[in-house]
Amino acid sequence: MIIGCSGAGKSTFSTKLHEITAIELIHLDQHHWLPNWVGLNKSDWRDKVTELSEKESWIMDGNYGGTMEIRLNKANTIIFMDRTRWLCLYRVLKRVITHYGKSRKDMPEGCVEKFSWEFMHYIYHYNKTRRPKILEKLSKLKTSKEIVILRSNKEIRGYLADQKKRHATLYKNNSGLIA
Repeated sequence: MIIGCSGAGKSTFSTKLHEITAIELIHLDQHHWLPNWVGLNKSDWRDKVTELSEKESWIMDGNYGGTMEIRLNKANTIIFMDRTRWLCLYRVLKRVITHYGKSRKDMPEGCVEKFSWEFMHYIYHYNKTRRPKILEKLSKLKTSKEIVILRSNKEIRGYLADQKKRHATLYKNNSGLIA
C-alpha cells in the first residue's frame, strides 16, 4: 500500500515496484473517477476498495482517507512517501503543464489534467493537516505490518534496489537455479 501527498511520487514509485515484483498494480484513481472527474459515491467506492483489497496480492497507490482502514487492514506493507510540500507542489505544477488537457496513464480516460487552486491548497497544507494523522496510524501498526517511510530520492532508489535484489533471488530460488 503506497500513500503520500499528491506529487510525492506514488504512481511512479508503484509502477517501478510493479516492474520489479510483477505484483498486480492498482492505481486507485483509475477506479474512483469516472469521466469528467465524477467520483463514485461513498458506498460504491467502499465496495470497490473492499473488492480490490480482497485480491491475493497487490500494489495499491492512492490516499482516499475514507477507505484507508480497509487497505491498512489488508496490506502487509505500507509505504508512506513522506515528501516536502514544495517538492509535491512543484511536481503537480509540472504534471499539469506537461499533461494539461490530456488524461495521464494512471488516470481513467476522460479525466483530463487541469489546474485547481483548491487542489494546490490541499497539497500545500497536506503535511500539516494529514501527515500527522497518517504517521500516528502507521506508528500503531509497526508491530503487525511492515512500515516503510521514504523521505528522499536516495531512500526511494535504495528501497527499489533492495526489492530488485530480493526478487531476483526469489526468482532464482523458485526456478531451481539456486539451491
